Amino acid sequence: MAMSAVGHCLVFMLLFRWVTACCLADYSTIVGADKFGNVSVMRLNEDVNDDVDEDPTGTKSLWDRGLLSGASQKVDSVCNYHVGETIMSLQKTTLVPGGSECVVYTTMSGGVGILVPFTSREDIDFFQHLEMHMRQEHPPLCGRDHLHYRSYYFPCKNVIDGDLCEQFNSIEPGKRRSIAEDLDRTPSEVAKKLEDMRTRFAF
Repeated sequence: MAMSAVGHCLVFMLLFRWVTACCLADYSTIVGADKFGNVSVMRLNEDVNDDVDEDPTGTKSLWDRGLLSGASQKVDSVCNYHVGETIMSLQKTTLVPGGSECVVYTTMSGGVGILVPFTSREDIDFFQHLEMHMRQEHPPLCGRDHLHYRSYYFPCKNVIDGDLCEQFNSIEPGKRRSIAEDLDRTPSEVAKKLEDMRTRFAF
């Protein structure tokens, strides 16, 4: 995949993907989806902007070829996640008035989902531990390992599965109490945290 950041600057990915949809998250970050149901967030290295400022015509980068005559600039993969359905559209938007921005995706079979950024380290730690406990206490019905499924084509990286975390309210009360105690909270506090995260972005 190649994208034009400035008229003359071409950027390449190291991994080949059959891209079905993409959107810009910010000046140097792109969110893309492929036909196999993977979503990835790719970011341009900070040094590339400086290189473009030094050589606005692109003449230097034209002759500065990397491996196998590819572009000298490569994007870094920030996040990888396997949704399981072919994603047909990606759009950066806000779903509630005054809410935070998120990336909404729609799939070929009619599914709608959102990708939301975390704003604090505390939230990341909480949801990471909740996801880890849910993987152990509430495995999929088919018996397949959850992490292997979400890493079907590329290793799952820097993404927490909100669908799995949302199932906290549907498990047995005993397991719910056990997970909440491991998180140093009550089951109602965990449910409130999930609801707060949901209402901040969606509904």
